[in-house]
Parts: sequence; C-alpha cells; structure tokens
Amino acid sequence: MERKLTVQEKSLIREKVQEKYVRVAKSPKGFFRFPTGKQGLTALGYPSELLNAFPEALLESFCGVGNPFRLGPIHRGETILDIGCGAGLDAFLAAEMTGPEGRVFGIDITQQLIGKANEHLSLLASDHLSFEVGEAEDLLFEDQTFHVVISNGVFNLTLDKEKALQEAFRVLRLGGRLMVADMVLVEPLPHERAGKIENWYQ
Repeated sequence: MERKLTVQEKSLIREKVQEKYVRVAKSPKGFFRFPTGKQGLTALGYPSELLNAFPEALLESFCGVGNPFRLGPIHRGETILDIGCGAGLDAFLAAEMTGPEGRVFGIDITQQLIGKANEHLSLLASDHLSFEVGEAEDLLFEDQTFHVVISNGVFNLTLDKEKALQEAFRVLRLGGRLMVADMVLVEPLPHERAGKIENWYQ
C-alpha cells in the first residue's frame, strides 16, 4: 500500500517542482530525459504546417512528454482548457484549431511560465487565448465550461491526482473530451528509488 505524504513532504515537493520550472521557463534544455523544443515536437509528430506560423522562441520552449492532439480533433468554435500549459505551445495550437470563434484558456502553477506564455501571446496577438496562474486540483472555472481539456506531462506532478481528474471532469461539458499525454510507471521502481520524495521533481 502506498504511504501518504506528510504535510512537510507535500510542501517540499511543491517547492522543488516550482524551483525546477522557474528554471525551465528560461530554457527547457538539459532538464529532461526526452527531447524538448523543436526536436521534441518533431519526434512527437506535431503538425509542421501549424508550427511554421509560430516564432522560434515559442517552439524552443516546448517540453511536453507527448502529443495530446493525436487523441482526437479540436473543432472550430470549441472552448478548450490546457492544464499545465507551460510556456503555451499546446494552447496556441488549440487556438489555431478552434479558430477565432472558439476560446482557449491556459493555466499553470508557475508564474514565470505564465509570464513566458503571455510574452508569446503579445507577439501573436490572439484575442481568443488567455493564460493565468492556476492549479489542476482547484480549477477556477464553472461546471461544464469546456468542450475539451488537454494536458501534457502535468498530472504525474500533481499531489492529488484523483482530485485533479475530478476537477477536469467537472469542468468538461457533457460529451466533452479529456486529451492527456503523460508519464506513467509500467513497472515498480527499483527498491533503492521507491518512495523517495526526489522522484517527484528530478
């Protein structure tokens, strides 16, 4: 049975995850064991015809673990939420797909990443896309607001995954879609690594 985290351990994990992603906001290079930036986008099969419209700085800020858009379409006019939007690449893509008649919201716990996303937004001037600081476990949106909730490499970092998923389903409309790319364990960790707090933020 998995042990419960103490209040102190939860506080340390939040602090260390924030510290890591403050640094990632400057550049994701060297922080992950998978390709980031344009190399990562190519490896994950992102549509080059859409990426070509974005500035280099936005493309190089990408550090997702997968491609949530391979799980289903985004339709014109839909309202989308990107949980853990980082510097904003997936949210910008969703905004292209839903078009100006749609709406896209990106949230992230790291203020510096939201700042980076808003820098990109000022360059691209998309008036149907917005970014703000927010947590997956406590979404500040009304019930049944979104046609689609997307997320890329975020739920593995949440301390209360059940609550985060409940929140995602709460804000989805009836018949809405949850499109998540993330990392999961396919077998138990080696004994010497199991249960270590450092596993959350390395």
